[in-house]
Amino acid sequence: MGVSPGRRGHPRGRGLGPGVSLTRAEPGRAGGAQAAVAEQRVGQQRRVQVPDVRRPVRVEDGGGEQQAAAGPGGGSGGGGAAERAREAAGRPPHVGSGTIDAAARSGRPEAAGGACAAGPGRAGGAATEEPATGDMFRCRAGLARALRPPPRGRAHAGTLLQRWNVPPDLQLSRQMASTGVPGQKGSNSVFVLIMGLSTLGAGAYAYKTIQESKERYASRLAMTARQSQGQESSASGAAPQGTAAPVTPIKVPSHVPFLLIGGGTAAFAAARSIRARDPGARVLIVSEDPALPYMRPPLSKELWFSDDPNVTETLRFKQWNGKERSIYFQPPSFYVPVEDLPCVENGGVAVLPGKKVVHMDVRGNTVKLNDGTQISYDKCLIATGGSPRNLPAIERAGKEVQKRLTLFRKIEDFQRLEKISREVKSITIIGGGFLGSELACALGRRARTRGLEVIQLFPENGNMGKVLPEYLSNWTTEKVRREGVNVLPNAVVKSVSVCGNRLLIQLKDGRKVETDHIVAAVGLEPNVELAKSAGLEVDSDFGGFRVNAELQARSNIWVAGDAACFYDIKLGRRRVEHHDHAVVSGRLAGENMTGAAKPYWHQSMFWSDLGPNVGYEAIGLVDSSLPTVGVFAKATAKDTPKCATELSGTGIRSESETEAEASEVQISQSSSPMPQVPKQGEDYGKGVIFYLRDKVVVGIVLWNIFNRMPIARKIIKDGEEHEDLNEVAKLFNIHED
Repeated sequence: MGVSPGRRGHPRGRGLGPGVSLTRAEPGRAGGAQAAVAEQRVGQQRRVQVPDVRRPVRVEDGGGEQQAAAGPGGGSGGGGAAERAREAAGRPPHVGSGTIDAAARSGRPEAAGGACAAGPGRAGGAATEEPATGDMFRCRAGLARALRPPPRGRAHAGTLLQRWNVPPDLQLSRQMASTGVPGQKGSNSVFVLIMGLSTLGAGAYAYKTIQESKERYASRLAMTARQSQGQESSASGAAPQGTAAPVTPIKVPSHVPFLLIGGGTAAFAAARSIRARDPGARVLIVSEDPALPYMRPPLSKELWFSDDPNVTETLRFKQWNGKERSIYFQPPSFYVPVEDLPCVENGGVAVLPGKKVVHMDVRGNTVKLNDGTQISYDKCLIATGGSPRNLPAIERAGKEVQKRLTLFRKIEDFQRLEKISREVKSITIIGGGFLGSELACALGRRARTRGLEVIQLFPENGNMGKVLPEYLSNWTTEKVRREGVNVLPNAVVKSVSVCGNRLLIQLKDGRKVETDHIVAAVGLEPNVELAKSAGLEVDSDFGGFRVNAELQARSNIWVAGDAACFYDIKLGRRRVEHHDHAVVSGRLAGENMTGAAKPYWHQSMFWSDLGPNVGYEAIGLVDSSLPTVGVFAKATAKDTPKCATELSGTGIRSESETEAEASEVQISQSSSPMPQVPKQGEDYGKGVIFYLRDKVVVGIVLWNIFNRMPIARKIIKDGEEHEDLNEVAKLFNIHED
């Protein structure tokens, strides 16, 4: 089969392009009954077909006409009913062989060759009975002329559409669908425009994202700078350290998933626990304290023994093992700015300092701050802690006495008292418990080096008389006196007044004490002001919010720390005011706020150090009114708080022992006699004191014995009677050198 060359203007080849024409196909040859070639060009949305030549087909070329033969059905490129229907619908007609010219001019040989390269016996094209060799030769010559590039500047695409009489409104859509000829100048400008706009939009989005990130970063730096300024100003007495000075009003979010009321140890432990179980959680801590969350024990212990003259500014201290650390749990960079909490990626913990929650609506799940701001929440933790008590006699004394009084509790109290200890000649500490005895030993150390008079008075018979048995309390009192403190036991304050430039303390037994400054360390009162507005129950015996075993006060309200009055399955309802309890109860409350539903079974421990050489750890009910049994042994050089921290690696000893428990306690039966109460004046180097109730151990004090708390916790948890407590004491290895 071949195709005879045509001439431009020839009746049979008009509109088909140079050297290309259509002739009649020989009946009986392959492809003679149906369309021989069908090609769909997706890019140009045009269909190229060569119809059967047995039906007349009209091909228009600028007004000219041509009659050709088309087969039955007309194909897709011929006339007929289908073609007339397309014209009536306003769509461009399927042109016949004129599309071959478009394929040839587009530079696509496969399109042109499909119409003229078919040989004899092949399906797919119009054919004549002319010799195949001549036809193929003439087809190649015509194809070469068809692929010749158009003259420079010729808009061939638009000219072709005009030649087809395509409506102008459709020409743009055809151009938009074309990507142009590769390597030619026919690239689509609309396509380029779309790509350019897409690139511009992507660049604008990237720029906006970068700017927002820079703004958040700048906001965090500003917050850090404000906190640093607050720390610097606190060194000069202007503001407490760690305070975030309110340079500009902070935009407080109207809603937070987790709201923690209080900024102490329990709240921080809960925040970390929530984030551990829900890494994307958004937690807001509302703290009345102007400082970021910090640990309180060093305020009455290690900070006073620091040799750094700037310790009140840095608030960094050396532990007994020589390692240095800060009292803050985390630096400012750990926290998320409050205004960024709702939108920051992956959530975080934000602290709103210097704000107090004054009203709580448990039905509406909202709280109101002292500045009128309202915050809604999904789940809430109350960790308000407590406030130091004052003596009624001092409260009645007037403003002049109040100015010379320190209720020791916070960072600013430590900073103020440390400064006062350098300026006055006499300081009197009222209280003989943990805090009062620790401060007495700390200030007594300065009494020897600076000539400061330190007086400690309390109503008990000896230091820590409510906790330690009488013989050990008396020994502790002598220890405090050796530190340079004038200890006055059995002293009850009757009145306090100003006499000249000094304070006069009148005791009920007639004794008088003159001093320059008073430190009251007489206990803690839980902060339960929210109970009234929230409708929460307060325990009448122990104080604090009553909670269930999971530390819940309501379905979405939990309480932890000093303000929680919980039920101990072994010891009954209790309220504990110790660092370890704040850590563990806060951690458990945070877990339960994320769905853990765990009961609080932990037996918290506490510890107290009377300097680097004498200290003790205790667990359970340690009440001097209970019967006690003590087992003591000679101490060695390693039986001191200093050595204990060297072994554990931390001065906050509960951090290394929290929730640890011995897996098994085996006590062998022995005929050893029951231990006797030590004689007065004996040196109690180290030992174990058991507190009994109904012959069951309910409390244990480890005197200069450290890192044995898991064993003590196990003994109390078992709740068994022991015939020979001397054998139980051996579990603590007190007889080892």
